[in-house]
Amino acid sequence: MKKRGNKINRARNIALLLIFGGIGVMYLGLLAKSITWLMIIFMLLGFIMVLASSALYFIVGLASTKAIIVTCPNCEKETKMLGRVDLCMHCDEPLTIDQSLEGKEFDEKYNKHQSQQTD
Repeated sequence: MKKRGNKINRARNIALLLIFGGIGVMYLGLLAKSITWLMIIFMLLGFIMVLASSALYFIVGLASTKAIIVTCPNCEKETKMLGRVDLCMHCDEPLTIDQSLEGKEFDEKYNKHQSQQTD
């Protein structure tokens, strides 16, 4: 199974894709300017995508300020962690702040709130 990368970086990548997608959709609106209603739909859809990207960047920024800063044992760089387990932002090394999870295989299911862990 391929590791997906740090949660903060994933959210930033999604927001960046929303910006480029929104601009692309608005450009399609410019290409369809002879059909007014289609141009308006493309422009509004692109604008909504850019607004959603801005909201996502804002939420990621708030989450980033509350993230725990740890030093990666592999690359020895500081990285931000969200949840009990996360990956290093620089080298994708699995990290955990929960001592009971040390040595176990990386799984994002450890971040879910459950009353009992069966592992």
